[in-house]
Amino acid sequence: MDIVCLDMEGVLTPEIWIAFAEASGIPELRRTTRDEPDYDKLMTWRLGILAEHGLGLKEIQDTISTVDPLPGAHEFLDHLRERTQVVILSDTFEQFAMPLMRKLGYPTLLCNSLEVAPDGRITDFHMRCDHSKLTTVRALQSVGFSTIAAGDSFNDLEMIRASKAGFLFRSTDQIKADNPDIPAFDDFESFEAAILSALG
Repeated sequence: MDIVCLDMEGVLTPEIWIAFAEASGIPELRRTTRDEPDYDKLMTWRLGILAEHGLGLKEIQDTISTVDPLPGAHEFLDHLRERTQVVILSDTFEQFAMPLMRKLGYPTLLCNSLEVAPDGRITDFHMRCDHSKLTTVRALQSVGFSTIAAGDSFNDLEMIRASKAGFLFRSTDQIKADNPDIPAFDDFESFEAAILSALG
């Protein structure tokens, strides 16, 4: 049995931190996993910037409430879910993702969680497990699933390469150049066709 494992930000939704960087006027927060492969380093740096500017969960959630899925993402997901099981594997956090999941029809999401102080400051973050996307793909394979994986960033490459088929979607020129053997797509129509072909 097949299961499709998709990254969330950059594939189905805009990048939350980029949207917040624009809303807050803090351009440094545009840095994402497309730029920094070490997620722990990236998140620790982000929390430092939030603390420096006195910003917390509420301000980020206010921005997220204005963000919609990428055009065509909901239909793409619906089509896939008619054919096979789909799970979204993301390094985002429950407190960020749920409004976006509602707009996508509540697909299954496996992500991480934030530690938030009573005053709304984000004090820490908790990853579900090490190498969460790769670990989850291997766990799914261990219970009889064949995985097809897709994403756009450095932190997606492990799950893509561990799967029977893998794709890049709307990735950077650098990541595509560094991984020329991974098929890359920029529109949902051809991306969906490639996944359906891999399903057989």
